[in-house]
Amino acid sequence: MIKRILPYEGLLHEVVEYAGVLYIGGIVPEDVSQDMSGQANDVLGQLSRLLEALGSDMANVLQVTIFMRDLSEKAAFNAAWKAHFAGAHLPARAAVGVADLGPNVKLEMTAIAARVSAA
Repeated sequence: MIKRILPYEGLLHEVVEYAGVLYIGGIVPEDVSQDMSGQANDVLGQLSRLLEALGSDMANVLQVTIFMRDLSEKAAFNAAWKAHFAGAHLPARAAVGVADLGPNVKLEMTAIAARVSAA
């Protein structure tokens, strides 16, 4: 059974769940006035809170795709990444450079995670 969670502006669902796997749509920073480190912490914090609300956590993230406007800022992103993921629970990941994500948005992130309990 497919479960769709939290409609987003009538364009997509924030999360689609199938067979205990959570497919999380694009997360962008809430505060776009921050530098890459701040925006990365914002997005990763949003992901953590969303997973907790859905019966999962960062240790159960399976795969992440990060879209960045400037790949030269990847080191700043990586510093935030390491603060949110334990070495034993690093997900598979890809970082993709893109031309535009919206005014002052430095990154957008999608994720796939396993649900570990009922939400």
